[in-house]
Formats: sequence, C-alpha cells, structure tokens
Amino acid sequence: MREPGIDYHAIFEASPSAMLVLNSVLVILDANRAYQNLVARNRDELIGQYVFDAFPQDDESEMEDLKASLRRVLESHDQDVAGPIRHDLEEPDRPGVFAERYWSPINAPVLDSDGQVTLIVHRLEEITDLVRAGGPDVDHRRRQMKLELYARSRELQQVNERLRQTNARERQIALALQDSMLPAPQALAHHQAAVRYRPAVHALNVCGDWYDVTQLPNGKYAVAVGDVVGHGLAAAGVMGQLRSALSAAIRVVGGPASALDGLDLYARSVDGALSTTAVQTIIAWADHRITYSSAGHPPPALADPDGTVRFLDQATDPPLGASMEHTPRPQASTTYADGATLVLYTDGLIERRGEDIDQGLQRLADHLARHGKGEVEALADSLIELSSATDDTAVVVVRL
Repeated sequence: MREPGIDYHAIFEASPSAMLVLNSVLVILDANRAYQNLVARNRDELIGQYVFDAFPQDDESEMEDLKASLRRVLESHDQDVAGPIRHDLEEPDRPGVFAERYWSPINAPVLDSDGQVTLIVHRLEEITDLVRAGGPDVDHRRRQMKLELYARSRELQQVNERLRQTNARERQIALALQDSMLPAPQALAHHQAAVRYRPAVHALNVCGDWYDVTQLPNGKYAVAVGDVVGHGLAAAGVMGQLRSALSAAIRVVGGPASALDGLDLYARSVDGALSTTAVQTIIAWADHRITYSSAGHPPPALADPDGTVRFLDQATDPPLGASMEHTPRPQASTTYADGATLVLYTDGLIERRGEDIDQGLQRLADHLARHGKGEVEALADSLIELSSATDDTAVVVVRL
C-alpha cells in the first residue's frame, strides 16, 4: 500500500514563519499566510514583483545588506542570514499613520538536479519588540547600538565581498591546476579506462591525490595512483612534481619497482613529499599479465569476470621516504582473464573514521562483485560515490 503524498504547499501555507519564494532573479513566486499577515499585503499584491520593488525604501542603503545576502546565496549555494531591516507599515485601523517594524531575514537556496539555485526561500522573523525593548528611556542607547550594528554589518559585508573575490580567484587557480595536472587519460589501444577525482568537502578543486594512465612505447600500459599528505594547493603542487617524475620514470626503467625506487629518491629532495603513497602497475595485454609495486598504498583490486575479487597486495613496501635508508622495492605479477576489471584508488575510497580498513576493502570488493562487469564510465561514477566526503579520492577503472 502506498503512503499518501505529502502536500508541501499546505505545509508552506500553515507554517508560522513568514516566508516568500523567490526565483533566481529575485521575483516573488509565492507568499505564505504568515508572510501576508506580517507585511499586511495579500498574495496578489506580491506575486510577480521584483522583491525590492515590492518593498521600496527611501534610503536604499538600508536594503544593501539584504541584497548582498541574496547574492551570496546565489553564488555560494548556501543559506545566509542578513542583518535586520526596517520597514514602515501603515497601521490597519489608523489610515495615514505608519509604524516602524523590524525584521530579521534568512535566505535559503533550493537546488535543482544539477546543483544550481532554482528558488530561494526568504524567511522573515519580526523583531520589532526586541528592538523597542526598554521603552523611550533607552531610545538614545538603542539608536547608538543600531548605528554600531549597522557599521559592523557594513564592515562584515565588505570583508565577505573581499573573501568572495579571493575564493573566486583561488577556484580559478584550482581549476587550472586540475586541468594541467590531472588530464583525461590517453586512449588505450586494446582496453577502456575511466578516471574520477573528488576533493574533500570544503577543499578547493585540487588535492594531493593523482592518477596516470599511459600507453608505453612497447605496447604495454602504465597505470598509477598516488596520495600526497595534506590537501589544497600546497599538496597539489607536490602532487604535480611526483606525478610527472613517476610518469617519466616508468617510461625508461625496467618495471614498477624500479620506477618507485627512483621516485623514492626524488621525493627525499622535495618539501612535503615524504610519506606519500603510490602504486604503479604495468599491464601487458598480450600476455594477460599485470606487474605491480606499491609504496604503502592501498592494494589495487582485480575483479574477474565471474565476480571474484582479488587485491594485489604481494608487493607492498613503506611510503616514499619513510625508511631511514633507501632499499630496492618489491615487485609482483598476476594474470587476468579477458573482461576482468582493474581498479586503482586512493584511501578516500575505502577509509572511514572509526572503521577498520578491512571493512572498507570488503565494501569495495562487494561493490565490484555486483557491478564489476558494468560499463567502465558508469562503474567509475558508482565507485566515486562510495568515497568519503572528508578525504580526497582518485579512482582509475581499466577494463582488461
């Protein structure tokens, strides 16, 4: 038996909070009963109007904070609280007599399926009694407090605007770094590959995780992932150096272990590179063989066509620069069947706070057992959705 539908418009109408619904260009689409009562206007007087035309002010500066709040909602896609606003309303039983009213506005976005702001819920809470508290004896003090609050509000608005401009510049830098250091993988002659990357929540659009998918001159494929300690632009700068160094090394040395040996020596000379983890694989498609070596990194997962999942964990050594003395790294190999799927990833895919890593590995194995034969792009999408929001994540999927 189906549950009855919820009448959200009825909830909107019954809400004791005064609310407007605005579209993305700040035109009023709806006003609930509490809002109509609060501002002494009916719905027909409000709907279809630009919100600032509906409530004109002689001194437009009084509405600047509200305008800035609505801009922030449209740009950040987050809820925002504006400073108190004043509007004089005609008293219903005394024509021509206007009374001061004070409101505290809260603006919240409604996002569409693409994450864009399609509506804004504009809520008002009346604070007239709070502003007038204390009676006429404290009018002077109240006015002084209001002036101080207004001045601080303007200062905060200016600071927020400078932060917004700084964040916008940082996002542009981040996107440029992402495009230059984490490009789409090269097309492979005999296999399909898909990559995904997701920075931690509240991070810029770059992180210390990287991937590299390369077709080598000898016809084999080199696939690697790595993870620099830390987040943001500093970690991304180190990541770019290490990714380039490993990509160059794997083209000229004998195999994954030798490439990681060279990267280990290089990392000891790069600030911020110590304790980086990485795994390098070589896929020899003609022999159906994967050769690999890991520097303290979570093991690649190999999903066979029958649903069996194996973790390539027979050649693991400490992270880069973790040993007091440099020693040669181990290397191992395994065969695979046509139609198998190789997945390389960083720890954000499997690690959760308060959870043993074996649980994360089992979650990944179960997911690949169910979905490992799916189309590689869809599989990459589903895998990145398993990742933790608190850590950066990179994923590479190769259909063998």
